[in-house]
Amino acid sequence: MAMNSDSHDGGKGSDPARRRFLTVLTTAVGAVGLGAASVPFIASMQPSARARAQGAPVTVDISRIEPGSQVTVEWRKRPVWVLRRTPDMLERLDDPALLARLRDPDSRVTSQQPEYARNRYRSLHPEHFVVIAICTHLGCVPTFRPDIGPEDLGRDWPGGYFCPCHGSRFDLAGRVYKGVPAPTNLVVPPYRYLSDTLVQIGVDPDTST
Repeated sequence: MAMNSDSHDGGKGSDPARRRFLTVLTTAVGAVGLGAASVPFIASMQPSARARAQGAPVTVDISRIEPGSQVTVEWRKRPVWVLRRTPDMLERLDDPALLARLRDPDSRVTSQQPEYARNRYRSLHPEHFVVIAICTHLGCVPTFRPDIGPEDLGRDWPGGYFCPCHGSRFDLAGRVYKGVPAPTNLVVPPYRYLSDTLVQIGVDPDTST
């Protein structure tokens, strides 16, 4: 009986320690569980990578573009061309014969480009042309046709963009021809120069200085 009493007393004496141990263990496990559960919750409060990509500016190294060629980048899920025009290409844009064939040679439809790109070249600097590569008719992507007088486009073709879907034509400044389905010039997005070699699409230049 004495042994049983000692054993019973010893068990009572260990209960507080056991309870403290279990309390600490339960608290630790709960904290880990709460921390793990909070990770997706906190992550859900942050903008997704897709959301950031849709509105994020895109920077292009224009030093890598050869004269007379262009590159295509994606901005807000839309293709954007950056064309490096040659002096000959720029001279063609001033040809009176070409201007007479264009629907909006002076970019009077102001919604198609920022105010700083409303000029004969539709660009901040004449050499580089930045434009959204989507036809203003039904949203097809035109093809880049810099060649002069190809057989399929005619001897009077001075180089530009041709939409294979419905035949719309644009010059090397994205200005639409008369008599084609596209109603307006191609859209020039907001953009700025970060340096002599970097262009950032999606941000207007700082005109406050």
